[in-house]
Amino acid sequence: MVALIAIAIVGLRLAFPLPEENFSELTHRQGADWAGPLGATIQNALDRNPGLDGVRPLGNGRAAFAARAILAREATSSIDAQYYIWQDDVTGLMLLDELRAAAERGVRVRLLVDDNGISGLDNLLAELDALPSASVRIFNPFTLRNPKLLSYVFDFSRLNRRMHNKSMTVDGVATIVGGRNIGDIYFDYGTGTHYLDVDAIAIGPIVEEVSQSFDAYWNSASSYDADLFLEPPLKQSLQAMADAARQTAAGAGYQKAIQENELADRIAAHDLKFEWSEVTLFVDDPAKGLGEVKSGDLIVEQLIEFANTSQISLDLVSAYFIPGERGADVLRSLAESGVKVRVLTNSLDATDVMPVHAAYMRYRDDLLNSGVELLELRALRQEHRDRSLPEILAGSASGLHAKVFGSDRERVFIGSYNLDPRSARLNTEMGLMIESPTIAASLAEQLNKPEFSYRVELDDNGEIIWLQVEQDGTVTVHTNDPETNGFQRALTVVVRWLPVEWML
Repeated sequence: MVALIAIAIVGLRLAFPLPEENFSELTHRQGADWAGPLGATIQNALDRNPGLDGVRPLGNGRAAFAARAILAREATSSIDAQYYIWQDDVTGLMLLDELRAAAERGVRVRLLVDDNGISGLDNLLAELDALPSASVRIFNPFTLRNPKLLSYVFDFSRLNRRMHNKSMTVDGVATIVGGRNIGDIYFDYGTGTHYLDVDAIAIGPIVEEVSQSFDAYWNSASSYDADLFLEPPLKQSLQAMADAARQTAAGAGYQKAIQENELADRIAAHDLKFEWSEVTLFVDDPAKGLGEVKSGDLIVEQLIEFANTSQISLDLVSAYFIPGERGADVLRSLAESGVKVRVLTNSLDATDVMPVHAAYMRYRDDLLNSGVELLELRALRQEHRDRSLPEILAGSASGLHAKVFGSDRERVFIGSYNLDPRSARLNTEMGLMIESPTIAASLAEQLNKPEFSYRVELDDNGEIIWLQVEQDGTVTVHTNDPETNGFQRALTVVVRWLPVEWML
């Protein structure tokens, strides 16, 4: 049986190899376009703040969607975008169509997507790629397109590494970097399920750094021209599908968000408002996608240094939190030295990846004993008490997705990096480290609000309890993970002992 499996794996690898060449040509970023409406406005702002970067956090999902749409519409020369997930839902179709429209008016569009996150988009991406001014490349492609996930059977070590970066840079003068992928759940509109997430729009010298990083990924050994894998488009359907999406109730809401967003008016009035500071790009070498980067050169080392320089406080917001032994040691050491360390992650009820939460549970007691404060986000919607096994495994779709870290109320990191082994060792990541007391203090104040999370503590017997504090001061004490049942909790115990933490 083992021999047959080995032969099958080798046979599949030979039948579905990677192409000998990644792409037809190297291409690079264009120079900043200061003549367009966006460039002219930003130039005025930069002249008033020489040498500094301007940053606007985007915490509201609708504003984050509108910012991307407006920047795409204002583009006159180039759009460079890279994303881990791009969904074929309302916002995904609308934003993909904004790229199409920009390309059709002559803007050079380069779109780099991770193949793990573009389910259902092959035909539409092929349509975009076919436009003269647009190019699509795929990072770590699945050579077997259908059934796609079967590629893991014969190429797991490569496909287990993904490009988790998220950025969109327009005309070489403005960029959006952060935790959001492209899809409805990341732009939190309406009463349905959605994530809490954060990214930021930035201008200034940092844009050139992001553009250089994009070029490195675009021309990397893990990136391939889309037409090497995607069939030619059967018909021109992107615009029609996007128009249909705009006609839905959700689409109308996003259209309204674009119309009401102040960004377009500020651009027209040459009056954009930013927080001015020094900003540093933290980004992995794209060779990490092939496992070819030395441990000391990974972004995790920069973030550990970021944490270790904290003297007063360290606030960590991470959707997925598995500190590992080294990370736990760093947090324990800081807390025991008097630094106020707080971590906000998802509760078991709120998480969308139960195995990650199960692995995190192994570290809770030791962190609490050392003085680290743990907060677990409440689910944003009421869960049904009776859920199927797949639903339990999938978890909630209404939880935390942000990755934001603040130090000493002086500096803040906004990016794609989760505090887990996958971000540290397997996925490529990026983010902005911003020297801004205003933004860092805002993060700290958000964590001071008790009503959105459970405070995790140890009782007098050393047992974990969850304190639920309401706005009126009412406190409810939970002795088990709130809003969960015995089967869910038992499942985490089983998963906790599986040897899979390294890949979570």
